Amino acid sequence: MSTIAATNSLFEIDVELDSLLDEIEEQTAQGGEPSGELVARFQQFCSAHDDKVDRIGRFLRRMEAREQFCRSEVARLGDRARAAAGKVERTKNMVLYYLMSRDLKSIEGREFTLRAQKNSQDSVRINDETALPVAFRKINARVGGLLWETVLANLPDELGKMLESTVEESRPDTDSIKAAILHEEQVPGAELRRGWHLRIK
Repeated sequence: MSTIAATNSLFEIDVELDSLLDEIEEQTAQGGEPSGELVARFQQFCSAHDDKVDRIGRFLRRMEAREQFCRSEVARLGDRARAAAGKVERTKNMVLYYLMSRDLKSIEGREFTLRAQKNSQDSVRINDETALPVAFRKINARVGGLLWETVLANLPDELGKMLESTVEESRPDTDSIKAAILHEEQVPGAELRRGWHLRIK
């Protein structure tokens, strides 16, 4: 990459190209030829412009690849974390069974001591999840705003407030907003606008 492309932004290169074009037009308007130095500088900045565009394109491609890699790693590492947690739980249960079946409190190695210790409080153990009544479950549901409003409107105030207090997250439903505006409905706080995106070819 040229020094010009390395030390100037795309905007700065563009401004310089505009300035050089103006100078070239001034010189040719008087019936003469632009100076060799001016033409050479113009060509340098044209080349720098191309270098800069390519550099930005390569940077965006690398960042897109990094984003995809990171997202895939999140999923992969999440699976590995769950698998590791399962192995930890199974191994702990195996050691506890070993200790309790032999009426031992602990076993010692050269580095670690594995000890059976009673919990400080009772914990729930689910024997058959399918038999568990809904009243004893936490429900995470994704509900559309229209259904949510309908449900709340048909509940007593106190029950409605209780339900509202369970909301952990509320975010715009862009699909329903777009559909409403396309049907010429007013949606306060939102508008439909044709935006732009950068395409790399």
